[in-house]
Amino acid sequence: MGSVDKTLFLLSRGGDTSIVRIYVDDIIFGDSSHALVSSFAEQMSREFEMSLMEFFLGLQIKQGPEGTFVHQAKYTRDILKKFDMGDSKPMTTPMSTNTALDADEDGEAVDQKEFRGMIGSLRTRRRPGRTFSSRSAFVRVTGPVKRIFRYPKFTPELGLWYSSGSSLFLRGFSDADHAGCRIDRKSTSGTCQLLGTSLVSWSSRKQASVSLSTTKRVHSCC
Repeated sequence: MGSVDKTLFLLSRGGDTSIVRIYVDDIIFGDSSHALVSSFAEQMSREFEMSLMEFFLGLQIKQGPEGTFVHQAKYTRDILKKFDMGDSKPMTTPMSTNTALDADEDGEAVDQKEFRGMIGSLRTRRRPGRTFSSRSAFVRVTGPVKRIFRYPKFTPELGLWYSSGSSLFLRGFSDADHAGCRIDRKSTSGTCQLLGTSLVSWSSRKQASVSLSTTKRVHSCC
């Protein structure tokens, strides 16, 4: 059992390694050999009533000699159908760069249960660039939420590619806007981490406080 993440389990046998991750009643596992994969699957099937699937928490995983591709095409179609967005016009981006997310105090009241369900469905989609958009849509409903739903309709097969030949060199990038929220003037920070050419982690969140930069640009000549 992992010392930090108690849902992660590792097992080493000689030169082989098994990795198992458990989430409630879902399990995803990987082994360094096909024999271990078959052995683990058979053992779990004897102990529990379970079936092998290509889905894990809405993720579809396709493996091949050149790498692994993770996407959510089926989940995308399911949520579009659930919220009657299947016939909507596709959009090439999740949000317009000039969208003003102001508090809509005089706007039309919405069904809170349905609206929160839409936001929860969007945030379950694990794709970079989606976290900030879906969270910001709480401010003004009509435009941004429907725009975000129309984006995955344009790119249902878009996913993450993990090449088997990628290096193990870890790189990280971060950036932030300047007082991007028009309501409280707080900035939004974004980060992403790549292992070789593979994106392994990303985040986008509003900063907790309003910060003023003390950095000054110094010019010199000689």
